[in-house]
Amino acid sequence: MSEALDLAAFAGVMALGQFSPGPDMILLTRTSLAEGARAGAIMACGIATGLAVHTAVAVAGLALAFERMPSLHRAFAWIAAAYLAWLAWQLVKAGLAAKTAGPPVAATAPPRTHPYVRGLICNLLNPKAVLFLAAVCAPFLQGSHPGWWPAALWAVVVFQGGLLWALWARLLQWPPLRNRYQRSASWIDAAFGIALAGLAVRLVLVA
Repeated sequence: MSEALDLAAFAGVMALGQFSPGPDMILLTRTSLAEGARAGAIMACGIATGLAVHTAVAVAGLALAFERMPSLHRAFAWIAAAYLAWLAWQLVKAGLAAKTAGPPVAATAPPRTHPYVRGLICNLLNPKAVLFLAAVCAPFLQGSHPGWWPAALWAVVVFQGGLLWALWARLLQWPPLRNRYQRSASWIDAAFGIALAGLAVRLVLVA
């Protein structure tokens, strides 16, 4: 019974963390609005795959290496910032092209990269993900637990994250919300791009 309560508490903490603003949420929201629920759900699977890697690393204790090797953390942060900056430029460029062309359809055309790949790379290149997961998992790994306990924590992070994000992608298909996006696609694409650029700058400043 104690394990069940601890697992429920862990799931609640992770749900809050997964819906906090960040690169994954920004990219998933934009993709779901621009490309539909299916693309959003596929991207959610890519993000969940990245979470599978990060959670395994966090549970294994590699997060400690980032803390003890600041140069490794900084290098990873710069790589992540470069990727976010590239995504930001693609979105801003799409918004500008749509405004020049007239109709907003161009801004909603699917990028060349598959949604799963975009979600996976965005999550894997987020250096704070493994540190956040390590911090959240640490209290739940303390004490006496069965041998399957680390695997249970891993499963909660991966499967709950994928499910909640897929549901979020579906919610974003609500007609009033989607119609509003289609009327303002170029502006929203540019806003998402600027948000990603801000996250890239923040990564560099705190690295």
